[in-house]
Amino acid sequence: MVKIAIDAMGGDFGPEPIVKGCVNALKRKNFIPILVGKKSEILPLLPKRYRDKISIVDTDDVISMSDAATDAVKRKESTIYKAVELVKNGEADGIVSAGHSGATMTLATLRLGRLEGIARPALVTLMPTRTGKKSIILDVGANVDSKAEHLVQFAIMGGCYAHDVLKIENPSIGLLANGEESSKGNEVTKAAYKLLQNYKGFKGNVEGGDIFNGSCDVITCDGFIGNLVLKTSEGVASTISGLIKDYIRKSPIAITGALLMRKVFKLLKKQIDYAEIGGAPLIGIKGCAIVSHGKSNAKAMENAIYQAITYVDTGVNKHILEKLKDYNDTK
Repeated sequence: MVKIAIDAMGGDFGPEPIVKGCVNALKRKNFIPILVGKKSEILPLLPKRYRDKISIVDTDDVISMSDAATDAVKRKESTIYKAVELVKNGEADGIVSAGHSGATMTLATLRLGRLEGIARPALVTLMPTRTGKKSIILDVGANVDSKAEHLVQFAIMGGCYAHDVLKIENPSIGLLANGEESSKGNEVTKAAYKLLQNYKGFKGNVEGGDIFNGSCDVITCDGFIGNLVLKTSEGVASTISGLIKDYIRKSPIAITGALLMRKVFKLLKKQIDYAEIGGAPLIGIKGCAIVSHGKSNAKAMENAIYQAITYVDTGVNKHILEKLKDYNDTK
């Protein structure tokens, strides 16, 4: 049975939504959760009937959002350090944390190590599209300055994730640029284009709109650009949602229309709600690490745990190693 280490203290709202999300996940999935944090705060939040199903690793040091990510390497009694060590020591298969994302990524990379042949891990997120399916974009923040060979590895890893986790038989892979022509982009993307042009599934350059129109399954980019895309998308979704609410409140006719369109609004909210996704996998490391939003509620934590279980069960890492070897053999 899959074992998941969960940083119980890392989120903005303390252990309550994390523990609740863990309990909710146990109701629907068979797995072994290990909560890492202050036992005195976690135990009262656990229903008695679940206490024998959940292990607690007691520690009271928590990396705060204001701490430097590098501090986490020295603080071996912190919740995130201990959770990562459980994976490193084979006591857990994956980790989920809504805590300091930089600390999580730093420790997962340094303590667990990178997959053989992978120069840098990447952070993966899913985006809604007009077709109803999700598109994958990576990197969205693990690296702020990438080389062409890193983008190639992101593309390979993203294709494996799309195939194994999203069950897309032949995922299409695009390189994010400022135009579809091969001549577009900066020096890094142009070099990456040449390295990827014969890779199976690579469709060439794609533009920002292709992230949301469903025309491409995997969009590869530098982490600096990817993070800007992610934050901008969240901002646009929030602004549009707010504008719709404002217009509805100001118009009796719009209120009537909104009542009739409740189901549509509900489906739209579900599409853009980060809680429905749960978190972003850090792909390219030995093991599994899911980086969740600091403001994660119980639903988000529950879904992040499902993500971790699926990641482990599908064997994405093994697939990445195979695809990377195939790519290197044909260069």
